[in-house]
Amino acid sequence: MLKKLAVLSLFLSLTGAFAKDFSLLNVSYDPTREFYQAINKSFIDEYQKKTGDKITIKQSHGGSGKQARAIGDGLEADVATLGLAYDVDLLAKNNLIPSDWQKRLPDNSAPYTSTIIFLVRKGNPKHIKDWDDLVKPGVAIITPNPKTSGGARWNHLAAYGFALKKYGSDAKAVEFLSKFYKNVPVLDSGARGATTTFLQRDVGDVLVSWENEAFLALQETGKGKVEVIIPSISILAEPPVTVVDKNAKKHGTEAVAKAYLEFLYSDAGQEIAAKNYYRPRNKTIAAKYAGIFPKVELFTIDELFGGWTKAQKTHFDDGGVFDKIYQGGK
Repeated sequence: MLKKLAVLSLFLSLTGAFAKDFSLLNVSYDPTREFYQAINKSFIDEYQKKTGDKITIKQSHGGSGKQARAIGDGLEADVATLGLAYDVDLLAKNNLIPSDWQKRLPDNSAPYTSTIIFLVRKGNPKHIKDWDDLVKPGVAIITPNPKTSGGARWNHLAAYGFALKKYGSDAKAVEFLSKFYKNVPVLDSGARGATTTFLQRDVGDVLVSWENEAFLALQETGKGKVEVIIPSISILAEPPVTVVDKNAKKHGTEAVAKAYLEFLYSDAGQEIAAKNYYRPRNKTIAAKYAGIFPKVELFTIDELFGGWTKAQKTHFDDGGVFDKIYQGGK
């Protein structure tokens, strides 16, 4: 018995001696704070049990486009969990990741999905039911700036797609978006800033929002103060993730960063996604949480806009649709 205890003690001491400490920086888009706090805790516990290694995970949040540019300018993210594929493509253009990064994880490296819905004041005083109601005179829309926010670009394309499907032409869709932006009193740099403007500053009649952000706001604010409105049609939002290879290699965190992102696809990771109002990819877990996600007709970025590269150039690059509509401000 004493011999067995001695062997066990030696094993544990050797395990401790070989255990490593790792630090990861997850640079993410605006409304993922709470989600990744929960992911980090669960992943750290699981990884330490498997390997003995200790991990510290730091988070950085902001508008997705702004975050992508920050990584390109030298912010040493080990992983990037951004709002849309175009922003991750910028990392490839900066030679931080391979150009085929989407092939490295399932579902084009997007472990969960979301969509765009509305949040309105108690009692819905402006009677907002669908996208058409947003462009009526006297309705103040809160949405972030597409130049800095991934969520704002999804919002823009969701509204454009609705108009394109309903009115049948790009000209009519541009006209619809012109009315939309005329009703926007302020453009925050990111989705969380827009939520703060709507909820804490009490600006606006409707917040056009990520689905998870709207439900989180409803939960935190308390029912009776705001209400969720589901439009008749919206866009399938697919926020992607990637290891930032150049930085992870420099930091010696490649294996840990890869395991961290793979954890998002695990049953535990998918459960955490659902509990934070992201739509899980795992069909079994999606079915388990089906009751919390409203049914809504969804179109895709490829279906209506030819993918993110084309959509970015047409709508959000300098001189694109957004610039022509908004003319740099009001």
